[in-house]
Amino acid sequence: MAASKIPHFHNTAGHRRVAIGTKEFQCVGATPPFDHPHVFLDMGDESEIVCPYCSTLYVYDTKLPEGASEPEGCVFELEDA
Repeated sequence: MAASKIPHFHNTAGHRRVAIGTKEFQCVGATPPFDHPHVFLDMGDESEIVCPYCSTLYVYDTKLPEGASEPEGCVFELEDA
């Protein structure tokens, strides 16, 4: 079975809220070198969650694809190892 890629998001610009198209993801805080530990977050049955490290409010938006954010530019792309 192939491993699924967990989307990663950041909030370098300091937005009050970031809408995303998934309920399971990782928050990295800001882009490196100003990131915090990459924490896995799962909204479960809820439609929003606050990152315990950077206090970013992430809101699930069914209209967005899994790897997208609103505002744009909050998707963090991992470098291939």
